[in-house]
Amino acid sequence: MFQASERSTSSASVQPAKSEDTSQTKEPIRHMLFGSPAGVRQVIHLLHKLGYAEPNAWSRPMPTGRPGEVMAILTRYLLKGEG
Repeated sequence: MFQASERSTSSASVQPAKSEDTSQTKEPIRHMLFGSPAGVRQVIHLLHKLGYAEPNAWSRPMPTGRPGEVMAILTRYLLKGEG
């Protein structure tokens, strides 16, 4: 369910990772979620419902070293010079 991926939904300034346009430089933007496994899943699904990112665009939840806490990462790409 949570697989490292670089997919994203369309946005004016955030572009899918596999864009064929190489004329503009892309800046990686990383989102990190920290919390219980259930809480992280809930926020990932909420962001999906809001149209921001597909659930499988996030990394697999990884333990942080704190009891009961995991971290998930989403990387999106921002075209430099926009925004």
